[in-house]
Amino acid sequence: MNKLKTIICAVFTLMLVNITTTAQADSSNFAGPYFGVTASGYGMQLAGSAATSPTAGTYENDEVSLGQIAAVVGIEVGYALPIGSAFLIDIGGSYYSGEAKMDFHHDDGAQTALAPALGDTDSLIGKDVSFKIDELVSYYIAPTVVLSDTSSLYVKVGLTEADIGVSGDVSTPGDLSGTTWAIGTRTVLESGIFIKTEAGYTDYNGISVHGTGTSIQTTNSYSADPTVAYGAVTLGFRF
Repeated sequence: MNKLKTIICAVFTLMLVNITTTAQADSSNFAGPYFGVTASGYGMQLAGSAATSPTAGTYENDEVSLGQIAAVVGIEVGYALPIGSAFLIDIGGSYYSGEAKMDFHHDDGAQTALAPALGDTDSLIGKDVSFKIDELVSYYIAPTVVLSDTSSLYVKVGLTEADIGVSGDVSTPGDLSGTTWAIGTRTVLESGIFIKTEAGYTDYNGISVHGTGTSIQTTNSYSADPTVAYGAVTLGFRF
């Protein structure tokens, strides 16, 4: 991820230099509202841990790592505002569905010991906790430099949010959000049809929950730190 961020910063610097050398380009070919359909391939990395209280009979701090790759389809809308003949500010948003899931399995010793008396035989085999991440929405701004009448190069920074689902006797986590960084190209035809290619990543805030006391003690905690890297191709139309 650090390498990609370095590349993005380098591209942005080259874009600033290139603005002074592309006086022949026409930013009006890229300006205005647009709509597109996006096909993305993304890899989601979830690094997590589970800590079991010593009062439960055992003490555990398990590290879990999950990598998941998926192909998803989404939509994108935006508006490109020209700033001079060779530069634009692109503001937009995108949405795509897909999910990644992380499972923890633990044996809560204190609760398991009480299970037969409570008639809860399921507790004898432990309790599961799962995190599910899906429904990603992103809002972004993308400084763009025009390379020719039909092609442009941009860097993107945005805020991405996702829904969090949990299963198990645990608390509900807060909203998931993160910062997205990306680089991409955009090619526009005379008809207004355009093609965008993009590569980037999103670094999300951490997820943290704890047991609510019914089958998982309140002193037990579970956490995960998700990161998403992706590549996308968008086919759309500029109005």
